[in-house]
Amino acid sequence: MTLYQRFAAETFDGEGRLTDIELSYPDNFNFGYDVVDEYAKAEPDKRALVWCDTEGSERQFSFAQISELSSRCANVLSEAGIGRGDKVLVALKKHFEYWIAAVALHKLGAVLIPVTHMLTVKDYVYRIETADIKAFIVTHQGDVCERVREAVAQTGRSCRLWTVREQREGFLDLSEQIEAASPVFERRETSVHDPMLLYFTSGTTGLPKGVIHDHSYPLAHIVTAKYWHHVKENGLHFTVAESGWAKSSWGKLYGQWLCGSAVMVFDFDNFDPKMMVHIINKYKVTTFCAPPTVYRYMVRSGIPELTSLTHATTAGELLNPEVFRLFREKTGLSLCEGYGQTETALLTANFCAETSVPGSMGRPSPQYRIAIIKRDGTPAQTGEVGEVCVVPRREGERPVGVFVGYLGDEERYKEVWEGGVYHTGDSASADENGSLWFNGRFDDIIKTGGYRVGPYEIENVLMEHPDILECSVVGVPDQRRGQAIKAFIVLKKGIAPGRELEREIKDFANARLSDYKWVRLIEFVDEMPKTISGKVRKTEQRKS
Repeated sequence: MTLYQRFAAETFDGEGRLTDIELSYPDNFNFGYDVVDEYAKAEPDKRALVWCDTEGSERQFSFAQISELSSRCANVLSEAGIGRGDKVLVALKKHFEYWIAAVALHKLGAVLIPVTHMLTVKDYVYRIETADIKAFIVTHQGDVCERVREAVAQTGRSCRLWTVREQREGFLDLSEQIEAASPVFERRETSVHDPMLLYFTSGTTGLPKGVIHDHSYPLAHIVTAKYWHHVKENGLHFTVAESGWAKSSWGKLYGQWLCGSAVMVFDFDNFDPKMMVHIINKYKVTTFCAPPTVYRYMVRSGIPELTSLTHATTAGELLNPEVFRLFREKTGLSLCEGYGQTETALLTANFCAETSVPGSMGRPSPQYRIAIIKRDGTPAQTGEVGEVCVVPRREGERPVGVFVGYLGDEERYKEVWEGGVYHTGDSASADENGSLWFNGRFDDIIKTGGYRVGPYEIENVLMEHPDILECSVVGVPDQRRGQAIKAFIVLKKGIAPGRELEREIKDFANARLSDYKWVRLIEFVDEMPKTISGKVRKTEQRKS
């Protein structure tokens, strides 16, 4: 029996497809003790983590090693006064120390706050004041320590400061302290209902929101790993994501370890598609997940044979059908898209490579009841656009994997649960086969000439033009139509903007779109305004 089966009762149809999954767990379930430490007892040499960086360094860790190192780390943090409920901000990029610190904080019952190393001083100040952060564990690289130190000084708070692998002014060396600490750490009292994880969303339309998950959250990613990523027992799964983003929790830790797969971590700053392929082949990665942008660059740079790879997935933005086609042509693998939010686990996906539909969000996860609901509260019919909502199986129940609250904002949390269902704020439609098609954030919907238009369909068409590297579509005020469709376009290197190219791109796109979806305006830009997570700030573009 694989460890995840202790917590999951699965139901399958006659063809072996998962149709339902019921999760059960004790009131004190804790990923650190009940997964990592359990593996260390049952299969101490089982591979957990394979890590390498661009300098040629590499490390491999068994579950026994992760268990011991996390216990040592928990002792260090505990002796410094970190305990149950304390909030600890962690900015460790893709360093292997993240996995040690994360498990240690879970064992302590502290709240892990993963963030990107790209935060500014202002960003840190906001998080310190909003979350009442008690400690930091951050990378030794770059000027992160200096920014954190300045932010703490600005707030006047007293925070514990750690970095890794070396000492920095004002910071203790956590690596050195772990080595000297006791490997014995007795189980602490924690509750599955305690807050375990806090993510700050990227803030595309306002200040970042604090999204809180409890200790049941890891179990929600059994479906993510087993049935979307198709991880293998004793395999090696590689998700391209920095530890500061929720995608890292989806693909680099919880579900993969529960399902018996090791995780591959490539510690890099600047993306190199050829190096990515080299890592996959060198370490014999079996399953792979990356945003569409990564696949786009991989396809354009040329993909050699990927001999070990058996399954590939993607999420984070819509996948261009041409990238889907070229990747399958070169590798024999169909990319399987998935959809979810920082607030949730995987909600919908193309779970089967053979039936994967490019551009589709796939079908609802067997773990959730997903409904498409129109603005008037009635169910959307086939082809009609509505809001993606999560409907509890039992009235008043919060499905496992759906967040437990917004930090300090109970009213906003009540709003997204209006009517007893979770409102994602994303719009989609369902086709006659039951596949869902993303239409956009409700805030991004363009109302033009009496029609409602999602920007992503238009962006998908524009991306087929050979001169376009990146694009973003918004609605801008227009006296005749209410809103006109405007495209912001970044051209490929060496392509010069001009009126003739503008006309050519309009003709190219509009010939492939219904007339009410025609691109009316184009603005060539050198780069898109983005959040630190890489999402385009359409709000800013609508104002320009």
